[in-house]
Amino acid sequence: MEVIGLSKDKIKTISSIKGEEEWIKKYRLDSYKKFEELGMPEFGPEIDLDFEKIIYYKNNSQDDKIMSDWNNVLKPIVDDLDSVGVREAEIHMGGMGVQYESEVIYHSMLKEIEEKKVIFTSIEDAMKKYPELVRKYFGKIVSNADNKFAALNGAVFSGGSFIYIPPNTKLDRPLQSYFRINSRNMGQFERTLIIVDDNSDLHYIEGCTAPTYSESSLHAAVVEIYVGKNSKCRYSTVQNWANNVYNLVTKRALVDENGTMEWIDGNIGSKVTMKYPACILKGNNSKGTCITISVAGSGQIQDTGARMIHLGKNTTSNIISKSIARNGGNATYRGKVLINTKSENSEASVKCDTLILDELSKSDTIPNNSCFNKNSTLEHEATVSKINEDNLFYLMSRGISHERAMDLIILGFIEKFREELPMEYAVELNQLIKRNL
Repeated sequence: MEVIGLSKDKIKTISSIKGEEEWIKKYRLDSYKKFEELGMPEFGPEIDLDFEKIIYYKNNSQDDKIMSDWNNVLKPIVDDLDSVGVREAEIHMGGMGVQYESEVIYHSMLKEIEEKKVIFTSIEDAMKKYPELVRKYFGKIVSNADNKFAALNGAVFSGGSFIYIPPNTKLDRPLQSYFRINSRNMGQFERTLIIVDDNSDLHYIEGCTAPTYSESSLHAAVVEIYVGKNSKCRYSTVQNWANNVYNLVTKRALVDENGTMEWIDGNIGSKVTMKYPACILKGNNSKGTCITISVAGSGQIQDTGARMIHLGKNTTSNIISKSIARNGGNATYRGKVLINTKSENSEASVKCDTLILDELSKSDTIPNNSCFNKNSTLEHEATVSKINEDNLFYLMSRGISHERAMDLIILGFIEKFREELPMEYAVELNQLIKRNL
C-alpha cells in the first residue's frame, strides 16, 4: 500500500494502518497543522520539493511483521540489503534493526543483551508495549513546532528505533539500525528515541543508502537522545544517500550531570543535506562532542555542522568538522555554540577544515558563537586548503601513483573521523570516499 501526498485524511490513514492510540493520531494531526503553518528554512540551500508527489508511506508486502530470521524476509529485499553489506555487518553488533521504505522489517538482539533488560525495537512497537515510557520522552526535546521538517516527521513518521538502556548497564557491542530507500519519490521519516539511563553506556550505529533515480526522494528523520547522570552515548552514522535525495534531519541530545554525548556523523552523497546534531548540556560537568565529515561532489550541497548549548556549569564541548568538495560541490559548515550566563567555567572548541580539490568547488564556514559569562572560554578555528603539491610530489617520488597518492592525502585528512569508527565501518568509509572522489 502507498500513501502519496498530504492531507488530514491521509495522515489518519497512516495512523489507522498502524493501529495507533488516540494520542498518537492527535500528535500527527497537530504536527500536520504546524507543517502547514511553518515556512521553509530561511537559511541554507534552496529546497525544491513537490510535497504532493512524495510517497509518505509504503509497506513491504510481508504483512508488516518484524522478522527475526532472514529466511522469512522477502528474497528480493534480502538480495538488495546484501548488496550494501547489511547482513555482513550484523555479526559485529549486539543488535540489528532494518527499515526498508516505511517499515522496520527485521530485528534481532543477542540474548546476553536481552538479559540486561535492554529495550531495542521499532518506535511503533515501543508505543504499544511501553506507552508510558515513550510518552514521557517522545517529542519533548524536538517539538513538532521546531521546524517545518520536524513537523512533517511528526505528521507522517514511520519506523525508526526505540532504545532504552536501564540504569547501571554497559553494552560490550554496539546496536545498529539500517535505513534503505528503494523507490522513486519515496520519503522516509523514521523517528528514533534513545534513553540512556543513569550510569549506563551505549554505542549506536546508523547506516543509510538509496539507489539513484531521476526524481527526488526525501529523508526527514528526527532523533531524540536523553543521556542520564554519569552516562555516555555515542551515535555513529555513515549516510551514503544517492544524489537525488534531500537529507533534512533534526538530531538533538539532552545531557544530564556528568553525562557525555558523542555524535560521529558522516555525510557522503545526497542532493542536499541539512543536518546539525545538537547537544544541550543541561547538567553540570556534562560533555558534548561532534565529529563530522561531509563529501560534496557535482551538484551536491552539504550544509552541515553542529550545535552545542551550554546550560550547566563546568560543561565542555568540542566540534571537529572535516569537509571535502570536488567537481563543483558545495561543502558548508554551519554551527552554533552558546555558553549561557549561568554556565560558568565552561569550555568550547570549534575546528573546521575543508579540502577543496578543484577550482569549481566551494566552501563556506558560518559560525554563530556566543559566550555570556567571563569565566568560560570559546575557541574557533577554520582552514581551507587544497592538495599540497609538495606532499603529492614526495609520495610520487617514492613510487606511489598519482591516484594512490591523492587517496592517501585525503584519507589522512579525514583520519580524525575514521579513527572514531569501528574497524569494519572505517574500511567501508575508505571505499565510499574513493568511489565518491
